[in-house]
Amino acid sequence: MRLKDIFAGTDLKVDEVLESVDITDICYDSRRVTKNSLFVAIKGFKSDGHQFIEKAFAAGAKVVVGEEARCENNYIKVPDSRKFLAMASKSFFDNTADKLKIVGIRGTNGKTTTSYLIKQILELKGKKCGLIGTNQILIGDEAIDSERTTPESRELHELFKKMYDGGAEYVVMEVSSHSLELDRVYGIQFEVGIFSNLTQDHLDFHETMENYAKAKAKLFTMSKTAAINVDDEYSSVMLEGAKNVVTYSIEKPSDLKAEDIKLRERGIAFSVSFNGEERLIRLSIPGQFSVYNALAAASGAYCLGMSGEDIEKGLVIARGVKGRLEVVPTLTPYTVIIDYAHTPDGLENVIKAVRGFARGRVITLFGCGGDRDNKKRPIMGSIAQSLSDYVIVTSDNPRGEEPTTIMKHIVAGMENGDNYICIENRREAIAYALDYAAEGDVIILAGKGHETYQIFKEGTIHFDEREVVKECLKQKN
Repeated sequence: MRLKDIFAGTDLKVDEVLESVDITDICYDSRRVTKNSLFVAIKGFKSDGHQFIEKAFAAGAKVVVGEEARCENNYIKVPDSRKFLAMASKSFFDNTADKLKIVGIRGTNGKTTTSYLIKQILELKGKKCGLIGTNQILIGDEAIDSERTTPESRELHELFKKMYDGGAEYVVMEVSSHSLELDRVYGIQFEVGIFSNLTQDHLDFHETMENYAKAKAKLFTMSKTAAINVDDEYSSVMLEGAKNVVTYSIEKPSDLKAEDIKLRERGIAFSVSFNGEERLIRLSIPGQFSVYNALAAASGAYCLGMSGEDIEKGLVIARGVKGRLEVVPTLTPYTVIIDYAHTPDGLENVIKAVRGFARGRVITLFGCGGDRDNKKRPIMGSIAQSLSDYVIVTSDNPRGEEPTTIMKHIVAGMENGDNYICIENRREAIAYALDYAAEGDVIILAGKGHETYQIFKEGTIHFDEREVVKECLKQKN
């Protein structure tokens, strides 16, 4: 593609000498530069792409774009490299983002489940739909592991093109606060933006809840329509820039309000009115937070033009998501559940959901990630201890921190007593939980969810809790 055509969607001009240069790819990582590519120098948190301009040219880059004047030949200075990368990538991949109906889901908890529910509603109606999120990326029948919740803009637009070329009409994607703040989704107009909730997380990046809320609110200035949970205290921030709003709730007056809620061991049920059309919504995922997830999915689908009947039929056959209240087959008299809960609110939700159907004790095993928001650690310790019968504090993804340091932060929020234990090694902690559990108990393995690895400062190891449970039970027997 000619450089002039790549710049066409950026509102920036390219020098006449370079406008006819043929570009074969766009790169922002100098290690991935190919011959005749365009290299975009971005200032990151750990390194500055401008330091690798010479390396990019040596690797075959034809033109370099950056924010600083570093060289004279084949270099173009722009005001904002991240925004340029987003718009240039959009042009390079044929502006397919404009041809798709993209649904963006924003919230601290519930994004992944909500995205799968919407996808299932659409597919039951015969619509082809791609999915981009924390668990995985789905392009037709092809599943790709996700490296991050929302990919960088260059990869994101490449995914859009693959989905569109494969016949997709819709894309449902989780939109992280990082991606909004770092302009990964800059220049995309979302068909629908959905807000589920905002609770403490990522304060290592956003510093304050106010900044976190403002970052999330950007999605609704980029959306044609918005579905917003007005029960959440930060909904007013989301509503400020939103257009064509559909509200949903359990408690407050709204367009779609759940009534006559039934919480059961095998799932939830409630009634909701779509423009006077009463429908019974049933979902085979337990817990009150599942009511909110179902409402978020119903509201998003409703904004897309799906009828109450379409939504009811789609949700009744919908199934859970890997790592979200996932029951591990064990053939034991107790139950083992894996859940991704890694925030205070997420942990509280899953324990309360389990408490609603557990016949015996609730045993919660969890840790906190390293090099992330450490303010939430004692809060999660307090929540786990107050809501569980027994707590096992262990490691999660300690990354560059010492696991024992993280565990001390967690325990700082707990009262002295005999209802918790600290076991650093997560495998040993799981084995202990399996030995400790009795008939009717429910063990919650919280924090890892769909992940099949652990990240330590020495490197990443394979760690799938489903396999660990199976191996521990085999050794026990």
